[in-house]
Amino acid sequence: MTRKEIGALLLLAALCAIVALASPQFLSAGNLQNLARLIGTFGIFSIGVGLVIITGGIDLSVGSICALLGVLLSMMLVEWRWPPAVALAAVLALGACLGAAHGLLITRLRLQPFIVTLCGLLLYRGASRYVAADATKGFGTGEGFEWMRALASGHVGGVPMPFLIMSVIALMAWVLVHRSVYGRHLFAVGHNEEAARYSGVDTRAVVAWAYVLSGLLAGVSAVIIAFYTNSVSPASHGNFYELYAIAAAVVGGCSLRGGAGTVLGIVIGTALLQVLRNLVNLLDIPSSLDFAVMGAVILLGALADELFGRRAGRAKGSAVIKRSR
Repeated sequence: MTRKEIGALLLLAALCAIVALASPQFLSAGNLQNLARLIGTFGIFSIGVGLVIITGGIDLSVGSICALLGVLLSMMLVEWRWPPAVALAAVLALGACLGAAHGLLITRLRLQPFIVTLCGLLLYRGASRYVAADATKGFGTGEGFEWMRALASGHVGGVPMPFLIMSVIALMAWVLVHRSVYGRHLFAVGHNEEAARYSGVDTRAVVAWAYVLSGLLAGVSAVIIAFYTNSVSPASHGNFYELYAIAAAVVGGCSLRGGAGTVLGIVIGTALLQVLRNLVNLLDIPSSLDFAVMGAVILLGALADELFGRRAGRAKGSAVIKRSR
């Protein structure tokens, strides 16, 4: 484990202890199950956003993608009567395609990731409202696709399905990021894209695939979240989810400048944020402070990244000077 991961894990343990002392209800089986379900749900798309941040990019469209895909999933199953497996495949494929569109605009037309994904945030939100005619969509009794509902509300041995799905995805992402050639190229692009390109790395493909994976994982989360809430309001569904993902990645050790981050750190960051939200709920603190907490977490993470970056730069400079002597 890296120092950032250890620090985030110690902070998570300390926060859990504080919450448990402040509210004994925190350690109840029901609360822990609900907490694990939320960690799994938010952790899936946070991993995707984390991959994009490692490249030095950003993805602001996650929440709107969840809204659009949630609306379409409801219409496919309830109104259009598509077979559940076909609807699931279509939603995941559309999520990946939206991510691919972002990647192509960024790598081929050299548009800024912030602008591209900000436009995506607005476009997909507007599209979801238009398709649904601003009406809330739901899944009714869920007859015929109970197994899909189980993805959000089911559990295995007391462990919620979203947490198990996130664990599998996190393991696969860990292998991809930390044990594969693509992972090495991902960090190389984040550190210095021009140097990576001169080293023979297909930087455009590396960046584009990061956005494809982010869109795909947003699609997975969209399915789980839609069934978890059992209704999709196109105007508000998924609002600010991108901020939770960015905050989780930053707290978990991803640098907003790119080139740094781990999958385990992103998962720990997600857990930390959900424990903070749980603290707000258990202590009857106004829920509006959720956004203040997100802002503070991102700011502190950025400050820590800047301080650690300067310290590492000074240490590297000193080492170079010593070797030159």
